[in-house]
Amino acid sequence: MKVVVVIPARYGSTRFGGKVLARDTGHYLVEHTWAQARKAKNVDSVLIATDSNEVLEACREFGASCVMTSEKHQSGTDRIAEAVEGLEADIIVNVQADEPEIDPEHIDFLVSLLTDHPDASMATLVTHFESPRQVFDPNVVKCIIGRNGRAIYFSRSVIPYERAAGGVGSVEQYHRHLGIYAFRRNFLLKYTTLPQTPLELAEKLEQLRAIEHGYSIMVGKVAHSCEGIDTPEQYEAFVKRWKERGKVQ
Repeated sequence: MKVVVVIPARYGSTRFGGKVLARDTGHYLVEHTWAQARKAKNVDSVLIATDSNEVLEACREFGASCVMTSEKHQSGTDRIAEAVEGLEADIIVNVQADEPEIDPEHIDFLVSLLTDHPDASMATLVTHFESPRQVFDPNVVKCIIGRNGRAIYFSRSVIPYERAAGGVGSVEQYHRHLGIYAFRRNFLLKYTTLPQTPLELAEKLEQLRAIEHGYSIMVGKVAHSCEGIDTPEQYEAFVKRWKERGKVQ
């Protein structure tokens, strides 16, 4: 079974323009993510998909495989689907370009969810919440998981809503969704042609499209999250951590 990680690397960013090529560590941000993904044991290759000549040239500089895709894509999933149209692969893993500390073991675990459950179309990961305040945050997506290990629903709202506690009960019962996915290649190509659904549009959560169209999403739980880089401040914190690790080594 051939597994390919695809990293969608759009140059533009509302909060942090050109972040994928930020280079305060001496390495591009997307290069860090690419290097981490390559450490996964169950991955055959890592491909970067971009809409930018600058990113394409940078990828060539550090030796990554990179393909140009349309500037018109509305999501990273659409960009990945274009990138793999002519690619021979069984499982496609979507790793965001702004996750330079992605855990390779999380990628391997994600792949195993599909290899161990051949009837599942896609898979994703969740982790625990740190505090009730984080559960209330609409920018942090919550996931409800059935007894069969498959996602029932994703929401920006507090789910489940514990009535007796006035909202959030014990933090341990909540699952924080992580934005990493594995798709069966054929399903991915079909998924991006499916019409958007009411819940997807209401929540602004693309994965709800799969559930509303009747496809199953396997969910695995991991012990920690790997925070992405959305702002210059988060990038500065990452650079500091990276330099501190270098001193220890």
